[in-house]
Amino acid sequence: MADVPDTVDPFRDSAPPEFATVRSGEDLDWKKIEAYLRANLSAELDIAGDFEVLQFPNGAANLTYLIRFGDRELVLRRPPFGTLAPGAHDMKREFKVLSRIWRTFDRAPRAYLFCEDPEIAGADFFVMERERGEVIRGVIPEAMREHSDVGRRIAFALVDAMADFHRLDPEACDLGDLGRPEGFVERQVRGWKKRWDLVAAPEHDEAMSEVHARLEASTPAPQRVSFVHNDLKLDNCMFDPSDPDRVIAIFDWDMTTLGDPLIDLGTLLNYWPEVEDGHTGRIGHPGMEQMGLPKRAELIAHYGERAGLDVSQAKWYWAFGLWKTAVVGQQLYYRWAQGDSSDDRMRTMGDGVPLLSATAARLLDELGV
Repeated sequence: MADVPDTVDPFRDSAPPEFATVRSGEDLDWKKIEAYLRANLSAELDIAGDFEVLQFPNGAANLTYLIRFGDRELVLRRPPFGTLAPGAHDMKREFKVLSRIWRTFDRAPRAYLFCEDPEIAGADFFVMERERGEVIRGVIPEAMREHSDVGRRIAFALVDAMADFHRLDPEACDLGDLGRPEGFVERQVRGWKKRWDLVAAPEHDEAMSEVHARLEASTPAPQRVSFVHNDLKLDNCMFDPSDPDRVIAIFDWDMTTLGDPLIDLGTLLNYWPEVEDGHTGRIGHPGMEQMGLPKRAELIAHYGERAGLDVSQAKWYWAFGLWKTAVVGQQLYYRWAQGDSSDDRMRTMGDGVPLLSATAARLLDELGV
């Protein structure tokens, strides 16, 4: 969450690598995993080739690995090491969603196999198909720079994908039992406060608790029940480099449930930069604010029209997204401080808590709640 220098160029060539060698401290028992996968995937997939492992290094929580059997590429996902927040990093839930929803929603990768035997990889894990395309992290990929207005186009493509996702019928996707939509937002506000209390930084506790109390006292009534992804943002989407107008894949489904779809809009707004924000340590990848993205107000209006929802209370959902992200940042820092994570990026993940909570408070002021 460090400040972003004025010289960041969103068209620079230094995009982060898609995959790399496995980080120190995040290796698994690959011989045991290889044997398990060959025994349990071979009936469905051709995995006769040589076995190889790399890591997708850009995520901040769940561990995600590229698994190769010769030319066959798959993705293995498991929770991070160490003590986990209650209900977080739910690989069983993610597998349930991705093993079913791909039939109805073509932006969802297909999941093939779930394993809950801790003797194999130390925790639950699942294996899914490998998607190919461009993930945008503050740098316009070289393969997409020929397109005009690419920043605006990828932004509205993301909003379109989110709205289409929210229009799905969970029953038709065989996922009508995925969550308890009644009282969903109220439980979210309560649940994330419990998570904060487990990792709270004393110097920020008063401000975070005050925002929580205001959110709890002003929760909007939901307009409809839909799927909620719970972590929709630009770098959880993949694009075909030849078509910036359509998202081809969405990732990180482990918090997907049923509830109020505007929670996803609030999450997106929380991660969305504007040049006017300045370089103040906001969540996001350096360079995003220089990519020609549309304003938040445009995203809100476009989403409301595409999803068929009233977005007049969007600032409440945005405030909740900011506050929740402050909790997530503190959780990640706490895991690093406790020695549960060897990823040194986590050292500064709690630095944004005061800014995020203050911005959430300002938005609630603007709503008069």
